[in-house]
Amino acid sequence: MEVDLIFRIAAVGILVAVLNILLTRSGREDQALMTTITALVVVLMIVVQKISELFSLIKTLFNL
Repeated sequence: MEVDLIFRIAAVGILVAVLNILLTRSGREDQALMTTITALVVVLMIVVQKISELFSLIKTLFNL
């Protein structure tokens, strides 16, 4: 596993946490929720891409 991937996901999490706090305190709960959902989708896309690469590697490894 690449350490860069972990740092990228952590950076997204920290950024979203700060944005969520700022938006919630300014009374924009809807935008805070949308920011959190968007970040979740972005992280899931990154993870799905890496899982796809893993399956491709396994397929190549076993000549399937």
